[in-house]
Amino acid sequence: MWEDAGSSVTLLCLTASSGVPLYCRSRGGSAKQQLPFSVIGSLNGVHMFGANLDVLLTAACTENTHVVWKVFHNSITLIVLSSEEDASDFSLGRLLENVFNAMVLVLGLDELVNTQNIERLKKDLKACYKLIDSFLEPSKCSADLTQCVECAMIPSKAVLQECLEAFASAAESRFGSLLVSGRVLCATEQWWQLAAAEAMLLVWLVHSLPTHTSRDLPVYLPHGSPMVPHRFLTFQLVPGLEVLLLCGPKPSLQYLTDELVKQFWLPLLDLLKTSARASPCCLPPGTSLAPGILGLLLINQDQRKSLFTVQPHSSCTEGSEMPLKNRLRALRSFYALATSLYFPCEKPEESTVPLQEEFHTGFSHHPQHCYVVYTTHKAYAIHGRRHQLFLIWKPDVPTFALRSLATGTLQTLTAEDLAF
Repeated sequence: MWEDAGSSVTLLCLTASSGVPLYCRSRGGSAKQQLPFSVIGSLNGVHMFGANLDVLLTAACTENTHVVWKVFHNSITLIVLSSEEDASDFSLGRLLENVFNAMVLVLGLDELVNTQNIERLKKDLKACYKLIDSFLEPSKCSADLTQCVECAMIPSKAVLQECLEAFASAAESRFGSLLVSGRVLCATEQWWQLAAAEAMLLVWLVHSLPTHTSRDLPVYLPHGSPMVPHRFLTFQLVPGLEVLLLCGPKPSLQYLTDELVKQFWLPLLDLLKTSARASPCCLPPGTSLAPGILGLLLINQDQRKSLFTVQPHSSCTEGSEMPLKNRLRALRSFYALATSLYFPCEKPEESTVPLQEEFHTGFSHHPQHCYVVYTTHKAYAIHGRRHQLFLIWKPDVPTFALRSLATGTLQTLTAEDLAF
């Protein structure tokens, strides 16, 4: 069918009605490896053929390629081809959702759904390429997979929270957050009321853009405001730390930069510099975890925010039991496996085909724990009423001890003093 020659992930975007290709993007941020038109036609044709027979084709596998199709609003068809070993229907489905939301964020839903001029749409979509390409690259976090905002925990959070709320109020905004290296340190209450995919996408957008002292961008919220744009403002307070705002036409960017940023954030300059140098484990200093943990993902299901790290211990080094890149792949793969097979996700949209597989017929209960033993590591997950916890462990940790160790870890991470 198609031989992968260098790029393990390729994305196709076509019009759903006529199958006209809008763009083709491959890992590496270029369109150099364009698929032959015959392959594009076959991929779209087999999907349309099934639809004409009332058969919905969502995924297929060849000897070395995993393919997933998804149609959005009966107007845009996205197809992804991946030759990665850990590719799954769940992870590739999330990729397609993120890509379409990225297109809505930049262009708005109306331009995608009510297209009158295909050539103009192709040209406008170029503005989305950088954001789309960032989702095709190997991820160093979990936000794209979980669609949760990754957070960082620091002792001085209360001081920064108070300053952020005062700054957002002065800027006539209810939506604000403080961001360090792609993680949210604190946010206003209304920020957490945004749809999980929207909050994640805004943070992802900032991380995908070149560094700049300030920005004023129009954005569409894929769920909250897909037709009407909002102003998205960002201000770099110190290197690696930015404050984000969603607001109306006033005040001006110049007034915010020259007056309000200095008024509210300059007195906290030393604290901001300290926060920007936060440990990559994104856990408060002094947090005691079991020594066998290689990586963890904690999800607050109410607010759809998470703590994620593959360096849970400050003494962690690259040359230890399992390389960091392998830990990252292992934890992401385990999350996709547990979520698709056992744990229910957030409420799916009515028009969305569920990415989860049904649990074995005959079992009426919902699993709350699961574990997997691999040759290189062990994995354990807990699905609670408010939190989900996914852990990967050293292979020498006794299997019979995983449950008690994981339960203790969850209690430590959700203690009242952490307020997560």
